Amino acid sequence: MIPTRLPEYIVAAIIIILAPGPSVLFVIARAISWGRKVAVLTVAGNVSGSFVLSTLVALGLGPILARSDLAYLAVQWGGGLYLIYLGIDAIRKRSEHAADMTNQGPRVPSVGQSIRDGFWVGVLNPKAIVFFAAVLPQFVDIDGGNVTAQLLFMGLVFCVLAFISDGTWGLLAGTARQWLATDARRLEGLRATGGLVMIVLGILVLISAVVSS
Repeated sequence: MIPTRLPEYIVAAIIIILAPGPSVLFVIARAISWGRKVAVLTVAGNVSGSFVLSTLVALGLGPILARSDLAYLAVQWGGGLYLIYLGIDAIRKRSEHAADMTNQGPRVPSVGQSIRDGFWVGVLNPKAIVFFAAVLPQFVDIDGGNVTAQLLFMGLVFCVLAFISDGTWGLLAGTARQWLATDARRLEGLRATGGLVMIVLGILVLISAVVSS
């Protein structure tokens, strides 16, 4: 159930989690608008959505990857190219995203609404979808046991790491909300950094696909 390349997987997961993607930017936006409590509740919903997503990917991909090398290679190429696309799009639209982050509306969401909103961002997060479908399978021991169980375990590890990281982002942003909200260039820089990390990770996925083929 526990893949032998788990330490390498944890490093890869931390890299993509730390990149300011859609889920992190949503949490930061909530923190800027309504403070740390709403941000942390949003993170709780977010990682719940991510775990549902990782479970669906594991149940769907596990049996396929266990039987088909071609499917494994296709997932790598598709995911790598999509990560690069997401990175380029994030850099190109960084100004629009920065404006959205400071315009969340005047009404403070309730506990349930904060968790619900975070859940939908997590379950529909394209970065998480690509990671679970393309990056995560590279660390599976195809001949080392139940592939689906390995994918589920690594999805859970990802969600725990994401809760710690995104929660920290939310607390920091909530503390520095005035400093962040008064300069759009800081928010643009966050989005551009996240885009660059996704491009690099996408390139690494493609290199891994070429080497493994």
